[in-house]
This record gives sequence, structure tokens and C-alpha cells, in this order.
Amino acid sequence: MRIYRQAVGSAGALAASHLGAVIAVGNFDGVHMGHQTLINEAGKLAEADGHAWGVLTFEPHPRCIFQPDVPPFRLTPFRAKAAAIEALGVDFMIAQRFDFAFSQQSAQAFIEDYLFKGLGVRHMVAGYDFKFGHKRQGTCETLLSAGRKMGFDFTVVSAASDDGGGLYSSSRVRELVQAGQMQAATDVLGRPFAISGRVMGGDKLGRTIGFPTANIGLGGYIHPAFGVYAVRAERADGSLVDGVANLGSRPTVNGNAPRLEVHLFDFDADIYGERLNVSLLEMIRPEKKFDGLDALKAQIADDCVSARTLLQKK
Repeated sequence: MRIYRQAVGSAGALAASHLGAVIAVGNFDGVHMGHQTLINEAGKLAEADGHAWGVLTFEPHPRCIFQPDVPPFRLTPFRAKAAAIEALGVDFMIAQRFDFAFSQQSAQAFIEDYLFKGLGVRHMVAGYDFKFGHKRQGTCETLLSAGRKMGFDFTVVSAASDDGGGLYSSSRVRELVQAGQMQAATDVLGRPFAISGRVMGGDKLGRTIGFPTANIGLGGYIHPAFGVYAVRAERADGSLVDGVANLGSRPTVNGNAPRLEVHLFDFDADIYGERLNVSLLEMIRPEKKFDGLDALKAQIADDCVSARTLLQKK
């Protein structure tokens, strides 16, 4: 999948083969089952017409611009979102830079100058609640009307839901992740919730008590419920390693910034600086403060047993 990160209005922004594409548009934080339904609909239309299949999304998330002081909320920061979209088979993704200047353009300018002239769009696909342009004045009806006048097609995708009638939505996934309900979050996402990052140096305390950890900062990720999780880590080479992880502020050792500390089972390779993608499969217990390192060590040993048992079923 090719990724475009420059402004579409710049000269030669898109390859000739990607002009006149069928494009799904949205923020797509989480790339959950509802998002996948929408993006795959664009894929079906592209295949039927013999055109390129694209996704248009916005970075950073508009909430980061209009509410800069909100706590981390992203389910999929840029790299994770791109990986999830690429896994669907999309030909290209446009990550349009979102800033105050971009937000000020009118809905009509977004359609005429950006979509029609900039992208040469042939067919747009959006969710039923998609809003765009200054003060969110543009709607699906706006796109449909403009398409009829300018000669591009528009498809609106209705809300998708699970068998129980629950809507697939990013806000629902955030609530589940923050509650530590990882299996329910997996059901909405269509894959486990994961945190990806480079292994950084820590205080090496885990090594001194027999449980070395790979430490990963949370960055822009939403903070799941603090606690201990059964995890499965994917390395850069695609290999998978099971483990147990503490996600939180490490109160027993007076930790500060929250981070993910992953103890990988039956593993002793040096992976400092390597990128790991750590899937949080099930929460074992909440984070707690222990009376000392001996009590912490004993609890980690129990957590390892619990995690191994859980992971045998995954």
C-alpha cells in the first residue's frame, strides 16, 4: 500500500494510477468492524469498475487540534492505523494533514478543489454520519448532490452492528478498553487491541527479580485499564511470543509515566530498539501496590501461570 502524506493540492501529489479512484473517507480510528465494512465496500466498487482502491483519512485526529488538552484517546495512532488499513488490501492511503487552516475550508471547496480537482475522484464512499468542511456543514447529502453535478458517484454506508444490535464504533471500543474488557473490544475491532512501540531501556528491576521486561511507552495510545494482561507480542520478523504484561504506573517501585512492561515467556534475545506489536488478549487483575519486592515477585509468578493458562485457549 502506498501512503501519501503531503497535501493533495501539491503538484504531482498522486501517482497517475491512483487518480480517478474509488475512495473511502473517514478518520477510521481503530479501523474496527464498522470501518472495515465501509472500506471494503469501496474495495468491491473499485474491483467491479477496474479502478484503484484508496482511503482518505486525516492526521492528526481533528480532536487533537480542537481539544489539544484531552488525555490520550487514540486506538490506532498513525502507524497502527496504516497497518490495519493495509491489511485489508487497499492500494493507497492519503493521510491528509489536518490543521486549523484545513478545517476552515468550506464544504464546497473541499469537494471541488480537494476531492474533484485534487484527487480526480471517481467514486466516494463514506459512513452515514460523515461530516466535513468548516463547522461540519457538509453532509452525505451534500456529497451526493455535488457528485451528480460534477460527475462522480457517491455511496453512503449505514451503521454496522453486531449480532446483539450493538453498534460498531470507536467510542464503544474506547469504553471497553478503558474497562479492561479486552475480549469484547476484540469483537468490535475484529482483532485484539494492541500497543505498538520500540522497546526502550528501563530500570532493569524486573531482571533482578527473575522477570526481565521489554518496556514500551504508551505515546498517543488510549490508556487501557491499569493492570496485568495476558499478551501476545509480534516481532518485526512476524514471529509471535506469548507473555504477561503490566500496564500502568508501577506503584510498588514509585513509577511515574505509565508504560507497558512485557515479560516474554521462554525468551532471552536482546530486543532493545526493536519494535513490538503487543496484543492485550485478556486482563488478569488490576494493578496494585505490594508491600515489597518479595511480594511483587510472588505475584508475578502467579500472573505468569494465569497468563499461560489463558493463552493456551487463544
